Amino acid sequence: MADIILGIESSCDDTSAAVIRDGYLLSNVIASQDVHRSFGGVVPELASRAHELNIVPVVSEALSRAGVKASDLTAIAFTRGPGLLGSLLVGTSFAKAMGLALDIPIVMVNHLQGHILAGFVKQEGVPVRQPSFPYICLLVSGGNSQIVRVDDPLHFEILGQTIDDAVGEAFDKCSKMMGLGYPGGPIIDKFAKQGDPLRFKFAKPNVPGLDYSFSGIKTSLLYFVRDEIAKDPDFMEKNKEDICASFQKALIDILMDKLVKAVKQTGIREVAIGGGVSANSGLRNRISEEGKKRGWNTYLPEFKFTTDNAAMIAIAGYYHYLAGERTSLDVAPVSRMADF
Repeated sequence: MADIILGIESSCDDTSAAVIRDGYLLSNVIASQDVHRSFGGVVPELASRAHELNIVPVVSEALSRAGVKASDLTAIAFTRGPGLLGSLLVGTSFAKAMGLALDIPIVMVNHLQGHILAGFVKQEGVPVRQPSFPYICLLVSGGNSQIVRVDDPLHFEILGQTIDDAVGEAFDKCSKMMGLGYPGGPIIDKFAKQGDPLRFKFAKPNVPGLDYSFSGIKTSLLYFVRDEIAKDPDFMEKNKEDICASFQKALIDILMDKLVKAVKQTGIREVAIGGGVSANSGLRNRISEEGKKRGWNTYLPEFKFTTDNAAMIAIAGYYHYLAGERTSLDVAPVSRMADF
């Protein structure tokens, strides 16, 4: 009998539901929230209210596209955390209510684990290159920057992580600082493609081990732009492509320096990336180039699986379900999770 898993993701501002059958994706529906754009960032209260409006139609559409009925489901996987508490509460409550109504188990998933395993979602007729275990995953998003050793779908070890800001946060805040808009990652990436990445230099942190820091480079950009605009009010407009290219290169250099060290220390040459920032064209090109130069096997997720989506929650939940894990109905969402 097939295992059909409904995945629910509501950790931030995207409401998403997906259906997988024995690891194969049948549907993946995402409702985004444009209301936050004018605020330059996600407003938690607005996000949770939008999830309340979106959750029922999104789940209904996911089931419809998959061609399955609610009664066909084997289990429901949902994001417990980390994320915005109000947003997580909507998805968690819906999963518990639906599981109770259908008398089927629910399975909680760590959002970050979903990003790491997104590359294991299978699709009919679509060839999938999946890393062999163990592998190293560079997990980069708006809220997290980590280097993770993945021994199997249920066992992870954090080798290094940011000690302050995440790289995605650096992209967003610096884009806002430069008056370019939100979300910052795609905007900076767009301008960077047209600029000279060697024209400007920005301060890079000196952090021991495999940990990251991105607060200093944000400050470096802030002072640089402030001082140059004081000399020429049009400096930003005249040089935004080169600034974006140079800033993006600096961030990627920081990420790659530690990733190279992690591969050398572990001897693991299977290397993947995941999370929202894994959609960045500069990072994707750089990791592919490094892989060819250093003899790595590199794995890049499909663009549709880089941002928050329920397919990654469903596949992670599928592995937990196969391992016999079940979640009690008294579980509560958490904004932070200490480990995987």
